[in-house]
Amino acid sequence: MIKISLLLLFITAVLFANELSLAKIVKLSNKGEKIVKTLCKEKALPSSEGTIEELIQRVKESHACPRLSSSKLKAVAYYVSNGSMRVGVKHIKVHAKDKCPVCGMFVSKYPKWVSHIKHDGINYYFDGVKDMMKYYIFDGDFPYNRHQISEITVSDYYTLEEISAKEAYYVLDSDIFGPMGHELIPFKTQESAKAFMLDHKGKALVKFDEITAKMVMALDGIDQP
Repeated sequence: MIKISLLLLFITAVLFANELSLAKIVKLSNKGEKIVKTLCKEKALPSSEGTIEELIQRVKESHACPRLSSSKLKAVAYYVSNGSMRVGVKHIKVHAKDKCPVCGMFVSKYPKWVSHIKHDGINYYFDGVKDMMKYYIFDGDFPYNRHQISEITVSDYYTLEEISAKEAYYVLDSDIFGPMGHELIPFKTQESAKAFMLDHKGKALVKFDEITAKMVMALDGIDQP
């Protein structure tokens, strides 16, 4: 497999330097909850689908809250987006020092994109499904006993819920970029995947067993024979 250049890694790191940590997302969500409970009509708030920017606009248009400052609107949007964190939904737990074995980036910086493989009793974390699939598919570059894989999980794009990679639905090459550029974006349900695909110009909707080496490398602009 062709290795990603240091320049590409540097540019990607700069572009995603402002990605919020999971701790900050939880903090913002908790702040948003307090605002909603004291100032807003919670039942009038929009559903959680969409990016934070889209949710901010939808919260404003819902008129569920009085006029809020930009920081308070953002907190409410995170509350709406990550409400599952308040009711015990399981998320992939990543330590601050965990690095993606494919690209070397610290995974904890990108909670929306975390995926995970466990083999030989050891957990490996990735900053996106694309890198996880490289690790899974390219045995020449990443040799290990694939018969010893005991878990493969990904994060639902909308809720961050940890879900089985083999049961998830993936939108291929949309206009939403992950830490490593074009991505396979996972969803728990086919309905949410289809809605995202229509909204964000996804090129295909696939299941885990349909993901090929050619498909993965095409996301990096590489033509795999």
